[in-house]
Amino acid sequence: MLAKNIRFLRKEKNMSQDALAEILNYKSYTTIQKWEMGTSEPPLKIVGRLADIFSVDIDELTNADLSNPIPKDTSRGTWIKVYGRVAAGIPIEAIEDIIDTEEISAEMARSGEHFGLQINGNSMEPRMHEGDNVIVRKQDDAESGDTVIALVNGNDAFCKRLVKYENGIALISTNPIYEPKHYTNEEIEQLPVKILGKVVELRAKF
Repeated sequence: MLAKNIRFLRKEKNMSQDALAEILNYKSYTTIQKWEMGTSEPPLKIVGRLADIFSVDIDELTNADLSNPIPKDTSRGTWIKVYGRVAAGIPIEAIEDIIDTEEISAEMARSGEHFGLQINGNSMEPRMHEGDNVIVRKQDDAESGDTVIALVNGNDAFCKRLVKYENGIALISTNPIYEPKHYTNEEIEQLPVKILGKVVELRAKF
């Protein structure tokens, strides 16, 4: 495999046998030719230099078929649980009110731990409707303007837009019939007001 890889990587870099020999301080291309034919092998020290020249691991250079790599499956997603409710004091992992599952992309899964939550009520209309699922990345803080899942005073979690101020926050519904809820920094600590995660995707139901 080493012989095949040296030949493949050299050609991939548009490098002649003479040029590679010169880089490695060999007088002639014939040494490189013998390596590529498999009639001789480079010393271990030179294998390390070859790996550096071609920007590969030594193990890959000596054992893998670099001319025919196994494609990585980047499309395979991850299934997450969707909850009907999330309550204070109950870890996500312990909640039994699982009503659905959703698949998220591998790229999204790599960005953190996620869960799903079903929207209840009409406070986030017209964008989010009762029965829709939101995908939530678990985090205990968010930026002003983010849509979050929040817990207030131990009540069930609900979905709101977060707005931050110097002396507190507001949790805002997109449905204008609902008044924003304002909390001072002291109330955030005392009630408390907790952010469970940021909504990163909406899965609308029809």
